[in-house]
Amino acid sequence: MNDKKYWIGFNLIKGIGAVRMQGLVAYFGDLESAWGADPADLAQAGLGAKLVERVLGARTQVDLDQVWTKIEAQGIHILTWADDAYPSRLKEIDQPPPVLYIRGEYLLDDVFAVAIVGTRKVTPYGRQVTEEIASFLAANGITIISGLARGVDAIAHQTALKAGGRTLAVLGSGVDKIYPPEHRMLAEQMMTRGAIISDYAVGTPPDASNFPPRNRIISGLSLAVVVIEAAETSGALITAEFAAEQGREVFAVPGSILAPQSKGTNKLIQNGALPLLTPNDLMQALDLTRIGEKKMVRKLVPSDETEARVLDVLGPEPVHVDEIRSLANLPIEKVSATLALMELKGLVRQVGGMNYVTIREDQTQYKVSE
Repeated sequence: MNDKKYWIGFNLIKGIGAVRMQGLVAYFGDLESAWGADPADLAQAGLGAKLVERVLGARTQVDLDQVWTKIEAQGIHILTWADDAYPSRLKEIDQPPPVLYIRGEYLLDDVFAVAIVGTRKVTPYGRQVTEEIASFLAANGITIISGLARGVDAIAHQTALKAGGRTLAVLGSGVDKIYPPEHRMLAEQMMTRGAIISDYAVGTPPDASNFPPRNRIISGLSLAVVVIEAAETSGALITAEFAAEQGREVFAVPGSILAPQSKGTNKLIQNGALPLLTPNDLMQALDLTRIGEKKMVRKLVPSDETEARVLDVLGPEPVHVDEIRSLANLPIEKVSATLALMELKGLVRQVGGMNYVTIREDQTQYKVSE
């Protein structure tokens, strides 16, 4: 038994989210120590009186070993911030979820992912566009992410599977509570070529208040968000808003100015979202035309200390190759060769004049341990 059961324990306590979990880890060093701490130390770690009372109550009411056994019996995998396999792109958002519950498998290559979201009341036009975009992306090695909802979400998941691709669903409930219920078979299919993911504890019902917050995970896992059809008050627009805040690209499919389902997407375009006219527009904008080559390099060539040193001196601001050589204290020929390889792997990008920046979403996947 590892300390993941203590992460689950705190995840079960209402009011303890990313910020407070981070505070507990910082104060105690690990959550096992925090779980057994006395009230005074919990207060010193930043928990108010009500939260301290909830922690003490959870200790007496929750059998963590029993909870862990139940999770294992259902084939649910747990990822926390402390795991190397925790999605690197998601780790970069503001207040990433401390615990992810996963049925199926999240793979390294799922970093190449695009979210497709939209209305539940999809039109024939919206269905056709969703199928064309999802099929094209899946066939080109892009993982499709959505929320398993009726309408656009379900069509995107189904199309990705038909195209032989991978697809992930982020739920507004526990991963053992599939919603809507008619999508249980679809969810089972997805677990064989993708995953069902949630930051809500096992057993959490699909309450309406759970769905808007989960949208930050849909966008956080993605390179970009594509909104197919959306009314002016659609939940898909919440996902687009999270995407913009997280620095993700937002694409919207234009539609008739007379159609209610296109009012939201047309408004997004008016406010600066990129109009998506063909799936290839998205591939070009995100530099995904060489994705097969990038994936092959990832598998064949492991990272090394040289790559780690180059990453250490790079960031979002352009750095010239000569300065990289000087800061990394490496021969220029080695720096040039490493940068070329890292560019193929999608770790860095040349922005002109032999200046390079990191593509941060992939960086932590290749960091060499100290």
